[in-house]
Amino acid sequence: MNPIRVAIVGCGRISDLHQLGYRGRDDARIVAVCDTNKSHAKQKAKAWGVEKIYTDYQQVLADKDIDLVELLTPHHLHCPMTVQAAQAGKHISVQKPMALSALEADQMIAAANQAGVILRVYETFVFYAPAVRAKQMIDAGEIGEVRAVRMHISTGTSDTAWDVPLSAWLWRFNEKTCGGGPLVFDHGYHLFSLGYYLGGPVEKVYAWIDHTPVKEAAGIVKIDAPAMIIFQYKAPRCYGQLDIEYTPKMRIYSDYYADDDRIEVIGDKGMLFINRYTARTVDLPELMLFKDGKTTAIPVEGVEWHDSFIATTVDMIDKLKSGGQPRLDGPAGKAVLQFTLAALQSAASGREVRPDDVT
Repeated sequence: MNPIRVAIVGCGRISDLHQLGYRGRDDARIVAVCDTNKSHAKQKAKAWGVEKIYTDYQQVLADKDIDLVELLTPHHLHCPMTVQAAQAGKHISVQKPMALSALEADQMIAAANQAGVILRVYETFVFYAPAVRAKQMIDAGEIGEVRAVRMHISTGTSDTAWDVPLSAWLWRFNEKTCGGGPLVFDHGYHLFSLGYYLGGPVEKVYAWIDHTPVKEAAGIVKIDAPAMIIFQYKAPRCYGQLDIEYTPKMRIYSDYYADDDRIEVIGDKGMLFINRYTARTVDLPELMLFKDGKTTAIPVEGVEWHDSFIATTVDMIDKLKSGGQPRLDGPAGKAVLQFTLAALQSAASGREVRPDDVT
């Protein structure tokens, strides 16, 4: 089989993590980069050893030597760019969140199916090694029947994390370009994916979402926190919650974003604790099991956030080679999107919302 030829479309900061999974591989390689800012594209091409540089997405689609496009663009562009890529016969890996609506997700899925190409949502939390190991333990019955999944986000400040200027984030505060807020909808999609991965499909959601002025923007924009989302799984007697806090006075150690993400999965025989993702806030092993009256650290390799990017890329490469479906394919990505949108709709309406009813 010939190597899978990849174009990275969108050369922002996160693209540096996306390219990691292609390093040193003989079966897949980045052959082109595309960004409307040519200097950004040239910078990444030089750093990654890529020859082809495009500033027009249509040039990428016309290039017959590209098999897969990775779309790292603002959310409102995901649907049209995915549909166009499918029509051009390209496989598609689109950054989370999948789209702005379930109807857009349907269009993306239909276009991929009609063209016979693979569509997947690029989301890393379900490929984070401690989460993968936790899922294996859950499926093996290690903690018995799952009764609750508790998830937490606190976003703070850091002296060690990426220095991301507010200007690079402003589009995430615009509902037309982001689809929701930067915490509940954008970053939250990671956690909604994880909740779906660990507990399965969700029956109904109830949410409260407050908004806090961002000091760095002189209060012009407000971030979607604090927030509390509670939900009931379709599995019997199984529930979940996600709390989200905006804590700019909290200093967090991180090499990436200053986000504290932690998970608890409670079964009727024991509990699993995933104690970090992008940042480290508690001095504990990444994965722990409580069972039979004692707490045990579960050894896991590849616990840095960048490791989950590599695993996410490898999954797509393997599925393209084998003809299988990626872990977060179009239908699964849509289900997570509906879960996410159900929280937004519940908070806006003050009522319970079924993800299956979200369009």
